[in-house]
Amino acid sequence: MRALVTGCAGFIGSTLTDRLIREGYEVIGIDRFAEYYPREIKERNLSGAKAHPRFSFIEEDIVEMRTFPDVDRVFHLAAQAGVRASWGSSFDVYTRDNILATQRLLEFYKDRTIRTFVYSSSSSVYGDARLPLREDQMLQPISPYGVTKLAAEHLCYLYWKNYGVPAVALRYFTVYGPRQRPDMAIHKFLRAILNGDEVLVYGDGNQTRDFTYVDDIVEANVLATMGDHSGEVFNIGGGNRISVNDLIAGIESITGTDAKITHAEQQKGDVLDTLSDARKAKEILHWHAKVGIGKGLEQYVAWLKGMNRG
Repeated sequence: MRALVTGCAGFIGSTLTDRLIREGYEVIGIDRFAEYYPREIKERNLSGAKAHPRFSFIEEDIVEMRTFPDVDRVFHLAAQAGVRASWGSSFDVYTRDNILATQRLLEFYKDRTIRTFVYSSSSSVYGDARLPLREDQMLQPISPYGVTKLAAEHLCYLYWKNYGVPAVALRYFTVYGPRQRPDMAIHKFLRAILNGDEVLVYGDGNQTRDFTYVDDIVEANVLATMGDHSGEVFNIGGGNRISVNDLIAGIESITGTDAKITHAEQQKGDVLDTLSDARKAKEILHWHAKVGIGKGLEQYVAWLKGMNRG
C-alpha cells in the first residue's frame, strides 16, 4: 500500500504519517515548510518518519509541481491555516494554498487510478449556522479561510462527478492534541498557564467549540479509505462542546495553576459556537470519537510538559 500525505510535517499530517507507517504503508510525504510557524517544529514532527525506511519526503510547493507520486491513496492535508489571518492581502496565500493546490492534485490524479482521495476540510465552512451542524445544511462561511476550504470541497466534488476521482471530504471540528500548531487556542492557553503568562481570551469566553482529539481525526482518515465513499462529505467532531471559559478551567484543574486571564474584542471570522452532528460518519464510516475532552487535555498537558523538559 502506497499513500501520499500532503502537509506531512504539520500537526495532523505528521500524526497521520506515523499511523500509516505503523500500519505497513509506504508513505510519500510532501511539505514546503510554509513560514506560518517555525520550521524547527515541523522538522521535529517528521523526525520519526524520516528515520523509517518506508517513508520518503519531497520538499516542494504543490502548486509548482507538475507530477506527483504513483500511489493508491491520497491524503490531502496541506493548506494555509488560520481564520483570523485570512483577511486582506493574505487572502492571496489562502486561495493559492487551499484552492489552487487542491486543483493541481485533483487534475493530476484524474488521469490515474487511485483508491481514495481524502480531503481535509473544516467546520469553518458552516459559519454561524444552527446547531448541531449537519452535512446537508446551507453553508455560509464567515471567514475567508472558510470560503477557501469550501471552494476546495467543491473542487473535490466536481472532479468526482466529472472524472470519477474517488474524493471524500472530512470536515474537522477544532482539532487538538500533541503537535498542535502554536497559533491554536488550547496551545496558547496551556503554554501561557504553564509559564505564568497572561491568557488572552477574545470575547467573553462563553463561545463554545466542539473539540476533537487528533488521534480520532487520524482514525477518520484511515476509515475513509475503507469502502467507496466517493463524493461524500463527513463531519468529524468529538462531541466535546465546551466554552472557552470551561476549557481554561479544565486546564487549571489539570495543571494546578490559576490562569491570568485578559480579554480582547472578539475577532472577525470567529463563529460563536460549533457542535458536530457526526451521525453520518458513525453510520457510514463506522467512526466515533474515542477521546473525551478530559482525557484528551490530560494527554496533551503531559506531552507539552515533556516537550518543555526536552
